[in-house]
Amino acid sequence: MIAISNILVATDFGEASDSALRYGRELAGRFGATLHVLHVAENAYVTTFGAETYAAIVPEMQQEIETAARKRLADAVIDSDGSGPRTRTVVLTSNSAAYAIVDYARDHGIDLIVAGTHGRGALAHLVMGSVAERVVRLAPCPVLTVRHPEHEFVKPDTLQVVAAARA
Repeated sequence: MIAISNILVATDFGEASDSALRYGRELAGRFGATLHVLHVAENAYVTTFGAETYAAIVPEMQQEIETAARKRLADAVIDSDGSGPRTRTVVLTSNSAAYAIVDYARDHGIDLIVAGTHGRGALAHLVMGSVAERVVRLAPCPVLTVRHPEHEFVKPDTLQVVAAARA
């Protein structure tokens, strides 16, 4: 028997992450697991240059980045009928999204990580790298990568389709 108590979905708020969230939500519901939804925010302290800019603007800018991320996470996991899995949203700030995701998984007993991937070509991958690939290599647990757009296993509930058709 497979026992999954904690599922982590890493999101950058893109379409691939939206697909990963659908998978994570469905799996968490089926296994009775807690769904952890994590966004790694940009670290403004690292990307800002100049002592005068740093002292005056960076702390406020970092706070705005994190606040906006928390709002987007709350909007992404909203469950109007309360039928979804237990959900915990987390915003971390880091220079490396992959390491932040892996560290969070290790520290919180995550059993499965679900991450979206963009499926970029070889050249783009060489230039930009892949957070999902690094997570797969470093994770302390299995990782399900979800490409967008690709074959979708998670289908809308019949009642949702009917309600949407009537609206």
